[in-house]
Amino acid sequence: MTSKSSSDKPVGVIGAGNFGTAIANILALNRDVILFARDENVVRTIRDTRENRGQRMEANIQPTDDLKWLAESCDVIFPIVPSMHFRSMMKRLAPHLQPYHMLIHGTKGLDVQLPKGETLETVQFLDRRAVKTMSEVVAEESVAIRQGCLAGPNLARELAERQIGATVVASPFQEVIQMGKKLLRNERFMVYENNDLVGVELAGVLKNIIAIASGALSGLGYGENAKGLLVSRGAVEMVYLGRALGGNTKAFLGTAGIGDLVTTCNSPNSRNFTVGYRLAKGESLTEILADMEEVAEGVNTVKIMKKCADHYKVRALITDTLYRVLFEGLTVQEALQYLMRYPLSMDIDFL
Repeated sequence: MTSKSSSDKPVGVIGAGNFGTAIANILALNRDVILFARDENVVRTIRDTRENRGQRMEANIQPTDDLKWLAESCDVIFPIVPSMHFRSMMKRLAPHLQPYHMLIHGTKGLDVQLPKGETLETVQFLDRRAVKTMSEVVAEESVAIRQGCLAGPNLARELAERQIGATVVASPFQEVIQMGKKLLRNERFMVYENNDLVGVELAGVLKNIIAIASGALSGLGYGENAKGLLVSRGAVEMVYLGRALGGNTKAFLGTAGIGDLVTTCNSPNSRNFTVGYRLAKGESLTEILADMEEVAEGVNTVKIMKKCADHYKVRALITDTLYRVLFEGLTVQEALQYLMRYPLSMDIDFL
């Protein structure tokens, strides 16, 4: 008996959060899906009720808590877990991967490897050797060669509601891009391509910083002029930081950069926007994070990128000021006053 071809096999999704669930439902329009959740209670609930996180699950999605079985059943896998758990997930998945596996991750965060005894709080500077994108984690922890990422204006709630949306599949491998497009594209979901994997990953990561700042502006009651100023300056800062870490400027000007930035900076559905909004309303960061069901990646990204910017001597006013708000007691109002008084007159100087 011959084995199934890749076109017959189900697609795997690792991570049953809001975004992972939404992507599983999109994939299920074109292929059978196996959805991994760590919690066996979540697996049981999906199996019994065909719902997860308020989303109705397509009939051809099969939940599991068995990574080995998922890897054996699927040639193409979409890991979508928070960055803080990504490396540990890859360590568990890696023994079951073969070089033929194709991984397209959907995690917008960074992984930091520090010297023994150091923490993000104690280390003064970070350079690129310590800061890894998720594709670099995949390469370090597994034999998987063909890999890529998803990035773009992909708010999980809107995807779950089957609203019109788009994403970018980025990879140095054209076959990964074409597979991503084949599996994800439908009449309501556009898929664009990009060969700059690291640049697209960094664009998805860095926009979360600006989203927190945008939520803070809204929380203070400021309108569209202020937000337009923030988004435009934030885009420039993303380019500065992204290039310092190895991304190409073009990645920050497309769907995964400007597209995702504008979306996230204008949506109360964004976790990062919500963090900024609640900070401006007087809540502490500790209170906000304790109350959130899912991770706001931007908080950790601020901490990482502040120390990268210091190392590479990159001008990153928004990141630096937001770091002081999140971790050093500066109020949102004081931060805004500082930024408005900063003597900077050049608009665009990176083209």
